[in-house]
Formats: sequence, structure tokens, C-alpha cells
Amino acid sequence: MSPVPTSTTAQLTFFVQPPDGVRAFQHINFVNSGPSGGDRIRNFEREQKEVIIENLRGQEDFVSLDKTGFQIVHHPAKHTSFTGDAEIEREYYPESIELIKKVTGASRVVLFDHTIRRHRPGQIDDAPDRRQPVAQAHVDQTTASSIARVHRHLPADEAPELLKHRFQIINLWRPISHSAIDWPLALCDYRSVDPKNDALPVALIYPDREGETYGIKYNPNQKWKYFYGVTPEEAIFIKCFDSIQDGSVAIFTPHTGFSDPTTPEGTQLRESIELRALVFYD
Repeated sequence: MSPVPTSTTAQLTFFVQPPDGVRAFQHINFVNSGPSGGDRIRNFEREQKEVIIENLRGQEDFVSLDKTGFQIVHHPAKHTSFTGDAEIEREYYPESIELIKKVTGASRVVLFDHTIRRHRPGQIDDAPDRRQPVAQAHVDQTTASSIARVHRHLPADEAPELLKHRFQIINLWRPISHSAIDWPLALCDYRSVDPKNDALPVALIYPDREGETYGIKYNPNQKWKYFYGVTPEEAIFIKCFDSIQDGSVAIFTPHTGFSDPTTPEGTQLRESIELRALVFYD
């Protein structure tokens, strides 16, 4: 058996801001039909940079949601089939809510969606049931879209009071059926991020609505990390937003899937599920 690597070097994809201050956008379910078919319609460019990504195996206790913006826990799920949305919402959601409360100390957790990702080379990612690992450094929410999420998913008479207190958006990411050695998840230590210059808003255009995420620009000061061989018995917490923004805690975690050039041939293709949670505190 090969020794666990201390790091890997890989190409990560970063956001390049459109010229002249134009707002960046990307259509989610529409793709180009030309020579670059399969690529979502967007008005910004991307660039690849070779990055050293440190393996945090053996150092799991040195990261946390408030310090680095992410953490990993060993917590086998009772639900393991992940075959249908209704079943996932009925069986996996309740246990995940309890796990998030346990890890964060939150008083209330509202799950507002989930995505299953399966690495299928050559398949076009143009529908919710065909999602591939995301191959671009990003953060799922901006401050504006996080506040909008509270208004969208909570009763109108409750949202104003909830927004007076601390709240977060956290993703709970877990491999399905086998370890995620193929296309692992890279996470950027928030302490190495320049939030004002590294993270820029990108409008996500859906057929029925508009969302907003952060595209992440390359910065050589960024420190990228991963956990080698995350198992289905483990889960990674990824902070996408925190209403505390006084410098005392991590606000978000840039993250991306990546192709690890050291992945052995024949490795099972990555399958994973991520839940997105509104996390409230008294």
C-alpha cells in the first residue's frame, strides 16, 4: 500500500474578472453548442494555476469552521443509499440537521437543498440529475444571496428576527459508497484569503430565478488543503457564509473539486452528496 501523501500538486481553475467592471454571470442549465460544447454560457474567463495542496490527514484537529472555515468529522450516516430526492429528504435530512447542531451548537438548522455529484467523464452537466464535481474555485453564496436565502426559505414573519442574530450557511459534503480519491475536494484556509480582492460576485442565472456566488481569483498567498481519501463515514463542513464579519471568525471557504494527477488508474469515480443549510443561533 502506498504511503499517504503529505501534499499533491494540481491545476486548479480560478475566476478571471470581466473587463471594465461588468458584472459576471453564468447560466446554470444552458450550455454552448459550439466547439466548446458542454461549457455553461458565461461572460467571464477562467485560468488554471498549478497549486500545492496540503493533505491535512493527521492534522484534522488544527482546522475548524471558525478558524479556517472548514472541518471534517467522523460520523457514519444511517442513510446510505442516496437514490432519490424524497428518500434523502425523509431519511438523510433529519440526521444531518442533528449532526450540524451537534458540531456547531446552533439552535436551528434549515436544509434548503442538496446536490448529488457523480464524476462521469464526457457527460454534459446540464441538469440537476447530471451534476459533476465543480472544477472552479468558488464560494456558494455572497452576503446578499445569503440574506435572500433566509427570506426565501423561512416564513416572512420569522425572517426579520432571525436576521438580527448570528446565522451561517454551511455545506455538509460526504462521499457516497466509496472513498473520494478521484476528484477530491480542495479547500482554502480562510486565513490566507483576501476577501475583498480574491472573491468577486457572479450571478447564477436559472430559468426561474437568479442566485449569486463568489468566483475566486488566484492569489499566490492562498493556502489550499485537502483530506486524502475521505470516506462515506466522514463528512466535511464547508462554511459558505457567516454574518459575523468583524474579523474574529472565518466568513467563508473557497473550494473546488480537482483532478489529482497522482490518482491511480482504475480508481472508482467520485460520487458525493452535499447538503446546504441555513444555520441559526439564539
